[in-house]
Amino acid sequence: MRIGDAAAAAGTTPRALRFYEERGLLPPPQRTAAGQRRYGPHEVARVRVIRELLGLGLTVEDLRGITDRIHLLAGDGQLRCKNTNSASPGSRVLTHRLEAIDAEIDRLTRLRTLLAQRTGRT
Repeated sequence: MRIGDAAAAAGTTPRALRFYEERGLLPPPQRTAAGQRRYGPHEVARVRVIRELLGLGLTVEDLRGITDRIHLLAGDGQLRCKNTNSASPGSRVLTHRLEAIDAEIDRLTRLRTLLAQRTGRT
């Protein structure tokens, strides 16, 4: 399928597909004889995973560190890229993001407690 069709199927824009390709998140697609990009279902599934991970708070730079594992998340949504090696780049990226989320939860919990105390609401 052409870039516009692939983008629509993945819930994004052609510009986003080109951006993901430029940043190394999406491998360069096959090209037609006329030089147009051609995408298949695997590429569309990969873009969906990329968008999901970005929506979870990972950054493009985070994803660049785990590009070799993104395809393992495509499909039925089951996590299939579990890695028990805590020193791997992917594990470090995810650990860092989880720590940042936990810190933000702690900050918001303290803020809520303080506000509740000041306003007499619990």
